Amino acid sequence: MRNAPAREMVEEASDFLIRRAIKKGAASADVLYSFGCGNSLSLRDGFPEKNTSGTSLGVGLRTVDREGRQGVAHVNSLDAPHLEEIVEWSLKNCTFAEPDPFIRLSEESLEEMPPLELEDSHITELTHEKRMAACTEMWQIARDADPRVISVRSASWGDGGGEVYYRSSSGVSGWYSGTSAGCSVSVILREGEIMEMGGAGDDSRILSCLSPSEVSLQAVKRAALVIGGSPLPTGRYDLVIDGESAASLVDVIGELFLASNIHKNRSFLKGMLGKQVSSPALTLVDDGILKKGLASAPFDGEGVRCGTTRILSDGVAVSWLYNMKYALMDGVPSTGNASRSISGTPDVGCSNLSLRPGRWSREDLFIQAENGIYVTELLGLHTINPVSGEFSIGIKGARISGGATGGAVSGMTIAGNMKDFMMNIDLIGNDFKYYGSTGACSLVVRDVAAAGS
Repeated sequence: MRNAPAREMVEEASDFLIRRAIKKGAASADVLYSFGCGNSLSLRDGFPEKNTSGTSLGVGLRTVDREGRQGVAHVNSLDAPHLEEIVEWSLKNCTFAEPDPFIRLSEESLEEMPPLELEDSHITELTHEKRMAACTEMWQIARDADPRVISVRSASWGDGGGEVYYRSSSGVSGWYSGTSAGCSVSVILREGEIMEMGGAGDDSRILSCLSPSEVSLQAVKRAALVIGGSPLPTGRYDLVIDGESAASLVDVIGELFLASNIHKNRSFLKGMLGKQVSSPALTLVDDGILKKGLASAPFDGEGVRCGTTRILSDGVAVSWLYNMKYALMDGVPSTGNASRSISGTPDVGCSNLSLRPGRWSREDLFIQAENGIYVTELLGLHTINPVSGEFSIGIKGARISGGATGGAVSGMTIAGNMKDFMMNIDLIGNDFKYYGSTGACSLVVRDVAAAGS
């Protein structure tokens, strides 16, 4: 990795931290190191707006005492005085924590990791000129795609790479590295006195998988679909939710399956393992070892091998996602979903979460949701109550009539309970795509209460 410290230096520093922590009284300790480099460039209406490059380095030490108290400290240097300092701070922080009998370090070997294809040399070889060419192309295509475009507010490019090292007092150690690149466009359209903003973006581990021109056209298309939208009469509608909005829903549902949320009473799925919690149309899989996946890694933040976990199978909740603590509490193996920064203790998080695609084309979905609403934006998903399931969120999109989209729709609110909403998901499209680290496709939700005019 360009400009990164030599791996031997990182390994020596990590070994020093662990030996020093144990010598000073820690029962166990582990180190998480990360290095990253990145570049970003953006144009606003064809003029340069941002052009930055930088690197970051961090090393975090977690110490655990004999009562299970955890203390974490981190520093952005490998210099010996700084390393000595975080040993003291980490041990000090232990004294402020509560004892926890479920804290353990992994003893799993990280040898012979699967090839995940997380790096692309073409990304590390990108020049400023190539980034500028991509942004200029996006600006020009978006500007010319529709006569109603009055501003290309942003045509942006970003790329970078990084590497991670984990080491523990139990003898576990491992490295991995990866690259990624992404582009996005936001536009403003005007029709008479009405203006509408829209955007689109894409990112990937592999440079050749990105299409700046397609992103530009998609941004304009999304804005054009909803410009001049008005509310439909209040009533109950079938919704066809597009893939990107469906991905946002999948993220919300995935949070309900985190073992930490289950144990902290932050999920209405508590006590529902093995039971039907959605329609049989839904199957969700979390895949931490997906090749080229943006959230893929050979091991998680605790040095546990990542894997593939089906959490929802034909509507039945079949597994939670675990780190070591909650796995020990439930008497099951960790699923390799420990989420952790260098400055924090391990929690649980999703990796590459995906919805299993169905067999229906988008046209099929429109036909089967006659007189429904095609939803391209869900506004306020963060307000969904994960405990009760109650929600009230805004939507934008277009009316469905005659098997096709008609007039633009906005200013409407859908309300209900996620328990019912998940049960009413009826049809799944075949237009599967990853939106970041979440895979989804268009889907139909039946009989949703919507407030409008």
